[in-house]
Amino acid sequence: MAAITMKNIVKRYGDGFPAVQEVSLDVRDGEFMILVGPSGCGKSTLLRMIVGLEDITSGEMLIGGKVVNKVAPRERNLSMVFQNYALYPHLTVFENIAFPLRLAKTPNEEVNRRVKETAELLELTEHLDRKPSHLSGGQRQRVAMGRAIVREADAFLFDEPLSNLDAKLRGQMRTEISRLQRRLGVTTVYVTHDQTEAMTLGDRVAVLRKGVLQQVGSPRALYEEPVNLFVAGFIGSPSMNFLPASVDGSFLETPLGRFEVQDERKLAAVGDRDVVLVGIRPEHFEDASLVGDEKKSQGSIIRARVDVTEWLGNEQYAYVPYEAPADLAAQLRDLSRELDSDQLRTQAVVSLDAASTITPGREAELWIDTKRLHLFDPATSDNLTRDEEHVAELDRVAEESRAAQREAQREPAEGPGATVAEP
Repeated sequence: MAAITMKNIVKRYGDGFPAVQEVSLDVRDGEFMILVGPSGCGKSTLLRMIVGLEDITSGEMLIGGKVVNKVAPRERNLSMVFQNYALYPHLTVFENIAFPLRLAKTPNEEVNRRVKETAELLELTEHLDRKPSHLSGGQRQRVAMGRAIVREADAFLFDEPLSNLDAKLRGQMRTEISRLQRRLGVTTVYVTHDQTEAMTLGDRVAVLRKGVLQQVGSPRALYEEPVNLFVAGFIGSPSMNFLPASVDGSFLETPLGRFEVQDERKLAAVGDRDVVLVGIRPEHFEDASLVGDEKKSQGSIIRARVDVTEWLGNEQYAYVPYEAPADLAAQLRDLSRELDSDQLRTQAVVSLDAASTITPGREAELWIDTKRLHLFDPATSDNLTRDEEHVAELDRVAEESRAAQREAQREPAEGPGATVAEP
């Protein structure tokens, strides 16, 4: 195992296009790091520079404390799992897994032992004599993972490995990858554009935008304390709502109505700005008729016309269109396109209790948890209300949880003859 350190990494192509710009990132020994962002943000390019498939224009890449900028991929002792499995169709599962060992001229006895141990770990033992064409998508992906594991590499690199699987199988494989990584304790860098994978898999998540690193932190820290509009909009599904608002003392005048901000710290962060963007996640709304009196006093109630509702059985969403000033509406449309959502109109998405009887085409009373809102500077996109103390606490809790999960994964394997890599 080995830590991976990136210092001011830059990648420019021949036409001068900057795919990666001054990225500095430390992946700790045994850590599960997620690189996430929309299409074209530079995450796969960065992964390929780690493994050595892309040249580095400038900056330093260190693996295990050694600079590897000029080291050939085969000499970096890294294992990579690709999106398309990259299996050899004419070889059996056994020989596909064993392939890197054969290249290294590993003795047959050692090959047999390591392949069988890996197959048992991935529950592929009964498939060792089969060809890839006879396997399901999930089984093929496990074979690809087995080929990575059998090398006993210093780090695993995953390049969108689940994007070819259906939704149900992706959920199952996410669980298996997470469990496997925690059991083996191997440093892992995982690239995805799917923020659900980012939120559920990683110890920490690095968000990239047009080749620039935006924020690094635990999934919860990114969700609850985003550093700017881009991170706030990208992390979370449905996305955070952004409402233009004029400031009137302790009140915000928004297209959905006027409500009070009771948090003095957030009011102070506004400073002398006359206009801000208010960020409210869908789950911080509720049907006012279902909110108790005590909770109701801790937020604000607005009246808004609901355009469309979606009832999903266990939850419900309502869509509330609104008008925004032309310049801010254009800014929000640009952000939406960059986040790969290409929103057709300015609207708020509201999460409601499934018991709500709010109907489309009518005005409804909506309660807003104003304690949870964020205020953003429209000019810089910075989150004015980010709480650094809360961020530090969330990261501390995430680190304790990570340590406890790894300890829990090690315990079943302990016993006579058991060998488990320490993270």
